[in-house]
Amino acid sequence: MSTEADPADPTAAALPDVAPRLRALRRSRGVTLETAARRAGLSPAHLSRLETGRRQPSLPMLLGLARVYGTTVSELLGESAPERDPVVRAGRAGPAEADGWAYRPAGAPGRAMQALRVEVPPATPADLVRVHPGEEWLYVLSGRVRLTLADTAYVLDPGDAAHFDSLTPHRIGAAGGRGAELLFVHTLMQSPGTELCLGGGVRDR
Repeated sequence: MSTEADPADPTAAALPDVAPRLRALRRSRGVTLETAARRAGLSPAHLSRLETGRRQPSLPMLLGLARVYGTTVSELLGESAPERDPVVRAGRAGPAEADGWAYRPAGAPGRAMQALRVEVPPATPADLVRVHPGEEWLYVLSGRVRLTLADTAYVLDPGDAAHFDSLTPHRIGAAGGRGAELLFVHTLMQSPGTELCLGGGVRDR
């Protein structure tokens, strides 16, 4: 669904001039105008007008563009980010759990990358296929992991790693009857960790 805004949207008029930051972020990510517009649900012409200041984005547009560029709406608006502690202490936060998956933060929140330590439950027939903007990297700590990218399936053993574009349809699960543990890094800032492999995806058939 397109996120083209109504010119009369009152939220757009209240926003500061974000055109230079939109253009600079897109270029720094190495993304073409056409690709960025498609991923954000905009037309290239409309995104071009946003980048040149001829149109002001609505808040839903900013959310979409922040996801595409792996940043936050605050950065798009030019707000200064609070100073972050570069060290993540063991046991600082308990795991988030959903459907047998456990996610422990392994990095600071609010970064362009998010790092997680993930406990993968034993394989089930309900693994989910995911497609979304960004990149993902994983490293198997223990157990065996089944990674499917488009139509190709891989089995990863401890010490193996994978790095791929998240727009490639992908599915992650434990291989065999035992669970697995992995390190997981992704660039999809605005989504909770559990949405990467779980809810909202398309169930494999």
